[in-house]
Amino acid sequence: MKKNQLLILAVLAIVSGGCAVGPNYQPPAASAPTHWSAPLAGGETNAPSDVAAWWKNFHDAELDSLISRAVQANPDLQIAQARVREARAQYGIAVANFLPTVDAAGSYARAETSHHQPVLGSLPIPANVPFENDVYQAGFDASWEIDVFGGTRRATEAARAGVAASEFGRRDTLLTLLGEVARNYVDVRGYQRRLAIANENIAAQSNALAITQDRFDKGLTSDLDVQQAGTLLATTKAEIPSLETSLQAAIHRLDVLLGLQPGALLAELSPVAHIPAALPEVPVGLPSDLMLRRPDVQRAERQLAAATANIGVAQADLFPKFFLTGAAGFESVSASDWFTGRSSFWSVGPTVQWRIFDAGRIRANIRVQNARQEQALASYEQTVLTAFEEVENGLVAYANEQIRRRSLAEAVASSQKSLDLANKLYANGLTDFLHVLDAERSLYQAQDALVQSERTVSANLVSLYKSLGGGWENAGRNSDALAQK
Repeated sequence: MKKNQLLILAVLAIVSGGCAVGPNYQPPAASAPTHWSAPLAGGETNAPSDVAAWWKNFHDAELDSLISRAVQANPDLQIAQARVREARAQYGIAVANFLPTVDAAGSYARAETSHHQPVLGSLPIPANVPFENDVYQAGFDASWEIDVFGGTRRATEAARAGVAASEFGRRDTLLTLLGEVARNYVDVRGYQRRLAIANENIAAQSNALAITQDRFDKGLTSDLDVQQAGTLLATTKAEIPSLETSLQAAIHRLDVLLGLQPGALLAELSPVAHIPAALPEVPVGLPSDLMLRRPDVQRAERQLAAATANIGVAQADLFPKFFLTGAAGFESVSASDWFTGRSSFWSVGPTVQWRIFDAGRIRANIRVQNARQEQALASYEQTVLTAFEEVENGLVAYANEQIRRRSLAEAVASSQKSLDLANKLYANGLTDFLHVLDAERSLYQAQDALVQSERTVSANLVSLYKSLGGGWENAGRNSDALAQK
């Protein structure tokens, strides 16, 4: 190879290692408060948060089983895993742009040359010169773009950030799935407990109606007492259909979350069980830890990185593109000497392309990418604020609902005593039946409210774990394996 060719290649290699155009990405400095503004009054502590596999803290084997099956079969998670594979493939395409492309081709044609082309038409041509020939051709074409201004490097940088963003997006989907399974399971157990209390009260009220009817038959009370007892019983019975509807809806939702047909879990979840109990202590860690755990925050940060790199991709179009191209092969008018040395041809050399007029398309695209980067930055900042908001709301809700539950437990105990006393007074003729009905109604309402509060406490704990970014570190390993499939 001649010295000037070696010099050209050396210059191209040196230039290709230069700086890439466009801004260099710097992660945004998001400030975190030093402590939570909500008082940690519900058993929460600032101890390091251990929220991976948080659902196991409820010590409920059925919940563990449901979550394990949901991670394996949930359609939304499978969609997110496919997006990860797509992003990885896109990154592979971006990396491949650093390497040369080589095409192989072979052809045969029967061709006739013009008798009046500029060169031959001006020369005397012997009569035996053939103008019609067979043409055999085979060879290779190669092209390699030298990334002088870093457009390919910026595209690879954006694709790499896109892979990370899709990974965090999948983990965010997993986090949401775990929370939805746990919340609906808590709902199932809550509705079952409310149905049990309603049926217990129906039995007690039916017995009270029978006693009142017997006293009326003996002339010891009026028909008004009988009608009031019947009204209370019918009102309580009217609660059953709506509770059963809500119970069925929660079970059906679990079916879909597990990738099953609605009704598939009905037999499994029909046996009544306790509502998963809240924990006496919940370590939530410090606010500064939150951004390292929340996958939605990390996804937003990677999307910002990708948007920043895409600015450089757009700016690289302002500059010339350098290629090293070459071709080699064999060409002949006869198949017998097609692949002989005298039939070979080759060429190699640099090529420059520079778009000098495009009516402003490149600069408009740069403005587009700048605007998208600004959107990504604002989205990241909003995601961070929302993350802190959700945790603060979760801390308040979890603590205050526990206070409410304790008050409702006292109300149930007091209502039970009031009913016992009203029954004794009524049996001895010392009070009217209205006091008994009021005591029964108050007891049922207090019992139902207490069960709802117990369900809400557990549901609030699930929401708190979700807002803390819990449930994807360990479970994510299972879905990582699935994503490789």
